[in-house]
Amino acid sequence: MATVEQVVLVDETGAAIGTAAKATVHGADTPLHLAFSCYLLNGAGEVLISRRASSKRTWPGVWSNSCCGHPRPGEPFTRAIRRRLRDELGIAVGRLDPILPQFRYRAVMADGTAENELCPVFRAFALQGTTVRLNLDEVAEARWVPWPELVALAAGDSLPISPWCRSQVPELVRLGDDPAAWPAAEIFPAC
Repeated sequence: MATVEQVVLVDETGAAIGTAAKATVHGADTPLHLAFSCYLLNGAGEVLISRRASSKRTWPGVWSNSCCGHPRPGEPFTRAIRRRLRDELGIAVGRLDPILPQFRYRAVMADGTAENELCPVFRAFALQGTTVRLNLDEVAEARWVPWPELVALAAGDSLPISPWCRSQVPELVRLGDDPAAWPAAEIFPAC
């Protein structure tokens, strides 16, 4: 019997208040829940962007940061991020840092489906020689781009970009021009 994937529901302070089945949580009245976003850097100073599979429930086919997901109940963010990077992109990473620990957003798709997430943003460093191997159920395509290119993409309309990525990039820009030099943050206690 397959295990039902759960998300962690949180209150306005980020404290866990319950769980819900991931398959049923995203709708018109999506409750606030934990998620994460990760920006993966390579040795050339590029960031990996990914296009979500067309089968995704929310924002199918749009470009976004490297990897997104939800920690399982009781799962530390770092373990969840490493799991999703491996599952979606076939990538193992070295250092993993929280960058925007309090990031939160709510966005509504044209069909009324809402995202409502407390979504800390992390930076990860790909191990040298790492090859991206896409899980096509999750990611339609991916490519490495220089950080300034992602900044321009998030500010423009040449590609469909996820709403969380569009909101995160300006906050990340305020941390400096070099993503590898962004200061690591303390993560909030609920992690």
